[in-house]
This record gives sequence, structure tokens and C-alpha cells, in this order.
Amino acid sequence: MEFKHKPVLLEETLEGLNIKENGIYVDCTLGGGGHSLEILKRLGPNGRLIAIDQDEDALVESQKRLEAYKDQITFIKSNYAFLESILDSLEIDKVDGVLMDIGVSSYQLDEGERGFSYHQDALLDMRMDQSSDLTAAYIVNNYSQEELEVIFWNYGEEKWGKRIAEFIVEQRQDKPIETTLELVDIIKAAIPKKIRMQGKHPAKRVFQALRIEVNKELDVLESTIGIAVERLKKGGRLAIITFHSIEDRIVKNRYNELAKGCTCPPDFPICVCHKTKEIKLLNRKPITASQEELDENRRAASAKLRVCIKL
Repeated sequence: MEFKHKPVLLEETLEGLNIKENGIYVDCTLGGGGHSLEILKRLGPNGRLIAIDQDEDALVESQKRLEAYKDQITFIKSNYAFLESILDSLEIDKVDGVLMDIGVSSYQLDEGERGFSYHQDALLDMRMDQSSDLTAAYIVNNYSQEELEVIFWNYGEEKWGKRIAEFIVEQRQDKPIETTLELVDIIKAAIPKKIRMQGKHPAKRVFQALRIEVNKELDVLESTIGIAVERLKKGGRLAIITFHSIEDRIVKNRYNELAKGCTCPPDFPICVCHKTKEIKLLNRKPITASQEELDENRRAASAKLRVCIKL
């Protein structure tokens, strides 16, 4: 399958990044290269883009797609958690903009063999980096019931997480749970039919939680925001697109921390914390998709964009 990923909030993201013709930009989550392509179109001959992705398929396909700009782009197979060391290795001190498009790509969802989809049968994998050891199958078959409950709630906000975890532990005593649809059947059995028939697919939250745990997505996101801000030039911009409330809350809270100055109690005569504002927020509330975009791409419905500017 061709690695396709329709970039969400494209125009809003480009406006937020405020692309400079000769700037240096980092796409931390290259994916199908949709955002990167439009950034490259706006760069002049001296502009540069660093494109990072841990998915080998994404890198291979995007290199083909972005062939015309090969002299201006550097592809890096890595997790964006290593942003600092990546920039150091390239002898780049500061950049003009950083983009993070958090979550699973359209290709990964559509390509059943990767195990991200609860609509197609495949081995329980969910690794964005195929060289990683931790898979969804390992988690489902080896984590304790309590650990599964915590994951399902913390990463999926699944109200039926305890019962689902109980059913998983009971089922795996007979045989290992190996495929996506085996897991879907267990989830459906655990959730009462009346509840199951309401709203979204009953496996959506559990699959989201497993994907996040496999790839340690939230840990990486929270730790890397500060690094990205540190490596921005004055006036540089960080744009982050998220797809569920847990991610967006992390971005919002981290931005607010970085945008806050002195934290001393108000009755202190002088500041002793010496904390200064590092960023200003371009938008107080997250930017969401227009109705026009929603009509063209249903996956944009949950997307939220937050942009900050380095002071």
C-alpha cells in the first residue's frame, strides 16, 4: 500500500509556523510527508528541513515523494525524543520552527498488517518503529490485570477498562491473544451490549491506549516540548497537532508552564525564582478543522493545533 497521509490543519499549521524562506525547520513526525512537502515549497534554495520518523516505511515513501527537494531535506530515522542529539549531530544550534503531528498516520491505520486497526485482522503489533521489541501482543499477554487497567484508563479513558482487563486475563489463560480481531471480540464481550451500541467503536479506546503504551508516545511528547522550545531561535515557532484530549492536555499544560514568568508567592518583595517567560501562545484555544476540511477528511475531526512563539 502506498504510504498516504492527508495532512490535517495544513493551512493553519503553515500559517502558525510562519515559514521563512531561508529558515531551518524540523518535522518531527514525517509520516507521509504532507506537511513537509508544503514547508519545502515555501523554502528558498538556502532553506533546510530536517525530517524525522521512526517508521522505515514512512521514510522510504516520503523520500520518493520529496525527491525534488532532496538537496534541502535531511531524513533521519529516529524517534523525535532524540531531537536534541539529532540537531547536535547535524551541528545545528537553533531552528526557525518545529512541527509535531502526534499519533498514528492514515497509512498505519489503513495498512492492516501493522496491527493498529480494530477493523482488520492482523497480529497485535502497533509498533511505529518495527525494530522495537515491545508489541501490543506482549502487553496484552504479559502485563498484570492491574497494569492493563491503568493503561486503559490513563491512555484511553476507558470506563470499562477494569472489566476488559479481567476478560483479557481470563482469556489468555486458555491461549495467547495474538490478533487484533481476537482482542476486539474480547472487548465486545466485556462491554454490555447496550453500551457497546452507543457512540464509537467499542475497541477504539483500548487500541489507542495500547498504541500509546507500545510507543511511549505521551512520555516522549511531554519531555520533548521543552527541548524543542530550547532549540528555537528567538521568534521561532513550535506547532503541535494532537488527536485526543490526553495529548492536548499535555501540550496545553506544558505551554502554560513555559509561558509563565515568576512563580514566587505574591507577597514576596522580590523575585527569587528567577523564572522568565520562554514562550508566548499564538492561540489560547486550540485551532480545529474547518467544516470544509471536515467534509473532505473525517480524521480531522479530533485534530487540535497549538502554536507557541519563542521569546
